[in-house]
Amino acid sequence: MPIFSSAQAVVVFVLAVAALGLTAFAFVDALRRPAAAFEYASKRTKVFWAVLLGVALALAFVSVPDPRSGALPGILGILSVVAAGVYMADVRPAVRTYRGRGPRGY
Repeated sequence: MPIFSSAQAVVVFVLAVAALGLTAFAFVDALRRPAAAFEYASKRTKVFWAVLLGVALALAFVSVPDPRSGALPGILGILSVVAAGVYMADVRPAVRTYRGRGPRGY
């Protein structure tokens, strides 16, 4: 029995795994940034983004379809990509410019 039911199932599975990777990267990046960077950039708090991206990561994880079913991604998977996309496109560039005090720049 083949692992994938169709070529479409392969594409959907790869996109879902890529969405999971994007969301995981955004979540880890938000955790690594100092809390002061979010205030400096006039963005919501670090806790807000950590919780939002943590929930998005969980949703992205459960949205990865079974490769044998050929199921399409649900709205929860799409919402997780939107949350990660907003962080990556708007918040991350703003908080990266923060240079705090201290020997390492944090």
